[in-house]
Amino acid sequence: MKLYSSVLSPYARKVRAAIHALGLQDRVEIINVNISASPAEVVNANPLCKIPTLLGDDGTAMYDSRVIIEYLGVVAGSDMLVPAAGMARCMVLRTQALGDGIADAAILYRGLLAAGIAPDAGPAVRQMAAVERGLAALERMARESAPDAVARPDAGALSVGCALGFLDARFAELGWTGQYPALAEWYARLCRVDCMRRSASQDTAGTCPSGASYR
Repeated sequence: MKLYSSVLSPYARKVRAAIHALGLQDRVEIINVNISASPAEVVNANPLCKIPTLLGDDGTAMYDSRVIIEYLGVVAGSDMLVPAAGMARCMVLRTQALGDGIADAAILYRGLLAAGIAPDAGPAVRQMAAVERGLAALERMARESAPDAVARPDAGALSVGCALGFLDARFAELGWTGQYPALAEWYARLCRVDCMRRSASQDTAGTCPSGASYR
């Protein structure tokens, strides 16, 4: 299999972490691409030309990150990242949506500023408010979680962890760890889990936080 990835994308990092969590690292070739150049191999596999995109051994393409993680679970014959059914599945998918949504809002905020929108303009304020509400929700969740809850992270935890890594790398001025101590402690434990450490080793900084791009 081939994973078209980027060292700066939290969504691609989430998939890389999933690959390690599922023990599939020897079966997936990770290919970092410049998605802004619309590389032909990505366009041919994904009409949206976004990363991450996974090309299966049989030529089947999978996208976006949430679908890829489901697919990898099928390949590995494991539901450790996304439970097969029931409320447990719903809760993992909800947490994954929250983590991805925080990354979405943060990336859009940066895009608005790059386009010349002032930080205090309505569109930018709305995106940052979404990030802050998301962090507040995660703080409540962290306070209620068991201390060993990150020992075997699911897709929701991976999504949240990669979103927090992006905030560390691109929004250091937020100082979110000081505002959300339970979440910061949870994140520190998650960063020590093997699949998160190994996915971070492919980032430019070589540390737990990562950068941003497409889903």
